[in-house]
Amino acid sequence: MPFAKAFWEKVSFLIAKRRTVTPGVPEEAFISARMDTRSPSSGSYTWRINYFSLMTQKKYYSDVFTVGGCRWRILIFPKGNNSDYFAIYLDVPDSATLPSGWAREVFMTFTMVNQHDQSRSTKKDTRHRFNAREVDWGFALYKPLTELRDRTKGFLINDAVIVKAEVEVQAVVPPIPVPPVAVPPTAVPPTDFPEAGSSPPNVVPPAVTARLITDANRFDSFFSELEELIVSAETSANKEGPGSSRSNDQMFDLISGSPNLEEVEEAKQSLKECLSDLFKLNMKDKLAAALQTLTRAEVGLTSDQQKVVKGFWDNFNEFISDFLSFEQENSEFELQKLARDQMFSAIKRNREIHLSNKQLLESLNKEEDGLKRRMEELKSMRQKLMSDWERLMTMSEETKSKYTAQEKKLAEAEEKKRIAEETMSRSAAAWSSLKAQFL
Repeated sequence: MPFAKAFWEKVSFLIAKRRTVTPGVPEEAFISARMDTRSPSSGSYTWRINYFSLMTQKKYYSDVFTVGGCRWRILIFPKGNNSDYFAIYLDVPDSATLPSGWAREVFMTFTMVNQHDQSRSTKKDTRHRFNAREVDWGFALYKPLTELRDRTKGFLINDAVIVKAEVEVQAVVPPIPVPPVAVPPTAVPPTDFPEAGSSPPNVVPPAVTARLITDANRFDSFFSELEELIVSAETSANKEGPGSSRSNDQMFDLISGSPNLEEVEEAKQSLKECLSDLFKLNMKDKLAAALQTLTRAEVGLTSDQQKVVKGFWDNFNEFISDFLSFEQENSEFELQKLARDQMFSAIKRNREIHLSNKQLLESLNKEEDGLKRRMEELKSMRQKLMSDWERLMTMSEETKSKYTAQEKKLAEAEEKKRIAEETMSRSAAAWSSLKAQFL
C-alpha cells in the first residue's frame, strides 16, 4: 500500500511538475527556415534565427524536417550549454515513439553562415549513432559567444543568425522505407515577426501624424491611457500562475507470461529510477518496460500495488498522448504570449519615448521662454542705446554752436590783445627813453 500510494502521488506530481515548467520561447517567433533534399538519404536544413538578442530561454528547437525517412530537428543553446560557447546539436524529436532497439547512423555537418563573406562561415562535422540513450548529438563548444556577438565578424547581422544542418543518414534500424525526393517545403516566417532588416508597415497615416505632432495635449492624453493599460497588464502578469494539471495515461499491450521474482525486482528498481526524475519522453521505453513487467507480475507486489500499476499501464498510451498534446498546446500558448509580450513591450517603449519627448518639449519651452526674455532685454537695451545716442547728438549740436560762438569771441580777444601789445610797445619805448636820460 505505501508503495502504491507513493507511486501514484509521484506520477501525479511528475505530470503536474512537467506541465507547470515554462519551456523555451517558441522558436516560431524567431525563425524562418528552408529544407533542401539532395537525395532520399541526405539533405540539409537552413534555419534563420531572427531576434537573436531577444532569446532568453536556455535552449530552442527548430521545426522538424525529414531526411532518410527519419525526422530531425536542430537544437541550439544561444547563451551556451553551461559554457560561454554557442552550442548546436541534431536531435531526434520522435525518439519516445520509436520502437525498442531503434538506431540511426548519421554523418552530420553544422554550418554557421558568415553573412558578410560565406567563405568565412564556420563549419564542423561529426558522425554519431543515435539510439534511445543518445537522442541528440553535436557540439557544446561550437563558437565563442564573444565572437558570435561581435557585429564586425559577420555572424550576427540585423539581430539574425543563420545555421545550417547537413544530414546524411547511412543506416537505420529497423529499416524505414524512404520515399522519392519531393519538392522541399519552405517554412514562411510568421507575419507577426518581420524578417531582420525589414521595416514594419506604417500604420499611422501621415495626416494623422502631422496633426498629432502639432498637438502635444493629444499625445499626453493618449499615453495617459497607455499608462493605465500598462499598469493593468503588469498587475495581471503578476497574478499569472501555472496551469492546472490533469491525470495521464500509457502505451503498450500486455505480454503473456509471468516474470520471475528477480525480473520483478529489477522492474521495480527501474520504475523507481524513472519516478526519481521529471518525466521525459526519452524515458518512455524504460518506464513502459518496467510497467509491462510489473503488470504481469504474480509475485513481489501487493494487491494494491498491482491494482495501481495495472490501472496506470492500461492508460499509458493516453498518458503519452496527453503529454504530447500539452507540449503542443503549451508551445502555442507561449507563442501567443510572446507575441502579446512583444506588443506590450512596444507599447511600453513608445510610452517611454513619449515621456522623453514630453520632457524634451518642456525643456525646449523653457529655453524658448528664456530666449524670449533675453530678446526683450536686448530690445530694451537697444531702445535705451538709441535714446542715449539721440541725447548725445543733441548735446553735441549745442556744444558745436557754443564752440562756433567761442571761436568768434577768441578772434575778437586776439585782435584786442594785438592792439594792446602795439600800445604797450610804444609805452615801453617812451619808458626806455626816459630811463636813459636820468640813469
